[in-house]
Amino acid sequence: MKLYRMKVPEIAHQVIEKLVNAEMIDVSPEGRAEAELDLVAIMEEYLRRDHDLREAVREHMSSLNMPYDQYGKVRGQFATDWGHPVGNDVERYLTRQFIENFMISRWIEEVFADDKEIHRAVIDVLNANNVDERVLRDEARERVKNLTEGTVEFELALSEAMRDVKKRHGLIR
Repeated sequence: MKLYRMKVPEIAHQVIEKLVNAEMIDVSPEGRAEAELDLVAIMEEYLRRDHDLREAVREHMSSLNMPYDQYGKVRGQFATDWGHPVGNDVERYLTRQFIENFMISRWIEEVFADDKEIHRAVIDVLNANNVDERVLRDEARERVKNLTEGTVEFELALSEAMRDVKKRHGLIR
């Protein structure tokens, strides 16, 4: 899962909405916005750590003059060393963080469901908000199909096209 900052408030709202409507948690109407902000804070902290991880990987690779094609491998090793979830582990990590928050939050008045039920409901919301990066990449590639793949012009145009596609889908500003 790739978490986009623009989707964070929407995800938080949907999680609280789904759990309240399913009577898995009880949140007072006055505390609802604050409960959502707690989830936003969890996701923002994940994004901050993810950014720090990417920066550390870039600096490490730059200092060793490593080729960019090693980025995924190095990032995976750094993520393991840092205990930072990536890929399919992101949903499980966020879900665990949300559930822990529900148990201690002053905005959540009562938790009625067991962890497994809440886990499934939260995963459903996260999956519904998951963005298929391949679809975005294919759409961007379609925009630059007139350029020769592997050239600097192609890479620059593809990067710009990806940015445009993500903006159009409301994932970035």
